[in-house]
Amino acid sequence: MTTDWIDNLPGPAQFYLTGKRLDEVECIIADLPGIARGKAVPATKFARQEHFYLPDSIFYQTITGSWGEAAGDEGFIEKDMILRPDFSTATAAPWTGDWTLQIIHDAYDRKGNPVPFAPRNVLKRVVQLYHDMGLKPVVAPEMEFFLVARNLDPAKDIEPMMGRSGRPAAARQAYSMTAVDEFGPVIDDIYDFAEAQGFEIDGITQEGGAGQLEINLRHGDPVKLADEVFYFKRIIREAALRHDCFATFMAKPIEDEPGSAMHMHHSILDMETGANIFAGPQGGDTDAFFHFIAGLQTHLPSALAVLAPYVNSYRRYVKDNAAPINLEWGRDNRTTGIRIPLADPIARRVENRIAGMDCNPYLGIAASLACGYLGLTEEARPRPQFRGDAYEGAGDIPRVLGSALGLFDKATALHEVLGTEFARVYSIVKRAEYEEFLNVISPWEREHLLLNV
Repeated sequence: MTTDWIDNLPGPAQFYLTGKRLDEVECIIADLPGIARGKAVPATKFARQEHFYLPDSIFYQTITGSWGEAAGDEGFIEKDMILRPDFSTATAAPWTGDWTLQIIHDAYDRKGNPVPFAPRNVLKRVVQLYHDMGLKPVVAPEMEFFLVARNLDPAKDIEPMMGRSGRPAAARQAYSMTAVDEFGPVIDDIYDFAEAQGFEIDGITQEGGAGQLEINLRHGDPVKLADEVFYFKRIIREAALRHDCFATFMAKPIEDEPGSAMHMHHSILDMETGANIFAGPQGGDTDAFFHFIAGLQTHLPSALAVLAPYVNSYRRYVKDNAAPINLEWGRDNRTTGIRIPLADPIARRVENRIAGMDCNPYLGIAASLACGYLGLTEEARPRPQFRGDAYEGAGDIPRVLGSALGLFDKATALHEVLGTEFARVYSIVKRAEYEEFLNVISPWEREHLLLNV
């Protein structure tokens, strides 16, 4: 690596280091759950290295730290991957005590091929399939999360954080500015950290849950936006810890409160003309627009194990509780799983409201784009537009992780888009995780079954 590597960093990273001496570089990569794995390296050592190594077994871990038997024919030998930095992702870690940068790395095998089950590589693969069609996908994610009281006992219910007024955060105050003000000090730090990292927030709003907020990001390249969501989860957690509370991205952390989603807005541009392929010359809906919707309707049930990756994820899909239970599509209708927001034709987009905030952002965006891609290639037509309250209909998505994994395992077309080796590893790891859960006896079972059955 050249000694002037700092001079080639993105502007915000260079600005952060102006007049400072860089102490450390965090070399990171997202595992299947989206946890940052890697190494913290002294800056002087990082300047001398072009890559570093981690065992491929980091992608075989469940959320609990156990292992799925996904190593393949070679067996569980924990062979090293080669991790190379993507310097365009270099950004500050402004909560640290010294001057530290974070840099996301990409994983390659010993032959220089992208590791097929590394989440960022999965998303890059799907984006490349669009590029091969002359198309450029654009996404805009919305991140919902809860700020909750510190919770050190897993047996204790999660409670909303204490607001600035000294009262617990109030529920059902969606879009209330007073409610947002309750979290002012935490939000101020989120803004400060995001500014130091060069991220643009499109807005922060109070959602319907007690202590629940939403951050919207500007639309852009899917890989870049997934990087930002990956970084933002850490930003928000660190800001919360500074104020004696926790930030959680669980899909359903609190009973009787709405869950947290990662709504994804999709539009597709023609790479040659830059035109939005969802709008025709006169502003009307195109065949591609309907094909994309049909792809979501057809393939999202099979992709749900990626978009809703944990047993808790399925507690979010509750009728009349701000989460879709169906795959109907409608215009300006938040009860449908697939929503077409109000927008000028040039900004026409399709919103996938199914994904939970607990999904890995790389894999969630990849899975959603994969469904749309299959719709474009299959040239299918969606069901008629839904009008009215879609909560009144029957749900048409799996309600438990085991059922979702069964659909995922049979989805050969989806596997071809995401990568068959990724699908193999993901299924094994998630089934190992599901088995871990099934071995746990819950408080509900002890309360209602111990003496009654």
